[in-house]
Amino acid sequence: MNAGITSRPRRDAEGYLIDPEEWNEEVARKFAAEENLELTREHWLVLHFMHHYWIRHRVAPDVRHVVAYLVANQDLEKKTAKSYLFRLFPYGYVQQACKIAGMQRPRAWSTG
Repeated sequence: MNAGITSRPRRDAEGYLIDPEEWNEEVARKFAAEENLELTREHWLVLHFMHHYWIRHRVAPDVRHVVAYLVANQDLEKKTAKSYLFRLFPYGYVQQACKIAGMQRPRAWSTG
């Protein structure tokens, strides 16, 4: 995470970061506020997992990767983990979770 970038990260027309390296917690809080979402500890666990996944793979994690993370680390069943994720980000994985986690707009892959 680049803690030094706090002003105006570059965004595309839909509000996603152009460069995920510009993401930090301040950026996440700003994006979450735009979505009328107050970030809790549970949100941060998901957002940090997503950003670390991006750092390792240079691609946004598919929702199934986040669900697998929740199953492994939150002691949830797969179906429960998916419901839990969509309770955290009620407007959807791509629309909210990916945007708040600093991902570029995912092109075409499964959101479920």
